[in-house]
Amino acid sequence: MSVHNHAVVWVDHRVAKIFYLGLEAVDHKAIHANLKSEHLHHKTHSVGSGKVADDPTFFSRIDEALEHCQSVLVVGPGNEKTLLLKHLKQSHRSSPERDLRTEPCDHPTDREIVALGRHHFHLGEPAR
Repeated sequence: MSVHNHAVVWVDHRVAKIFYLGLEAVDHKAIHANLKSEHLHHKTHSVGSGKVADDPTFFSRIDEALEHCQSVLVVGPGNEKTLLLKHLKQSHRSSPERDLRTEPCDHPTDREIVALGRHHFHLGEPAR
């Protein structure tokens, strides 16, 4: 995988899809959260709220994968994208010059995520 300066991250509570964008090529990586259940709320036979505990390493693994990217667009449904953006801004890996943005986006296809990133970063026509 080559090093790219731009990345689009689609994130929810279970998976982060990272697309590294270049002028000609797109590289892809998926990072999965280590959760005890696939569902956010699992109340059967549980004491307390029934909310599944978050994976404490999930955001730091995403941050590590974005280490060489200076421009990052975080998209996705719900609150997870905002929490990731906050983590990335406070990270020791993040430089003050790093451009971090967020945009709401439900459940697009991989091609739609790449097209959104190309449009956002003004990278021209999509790679074929």
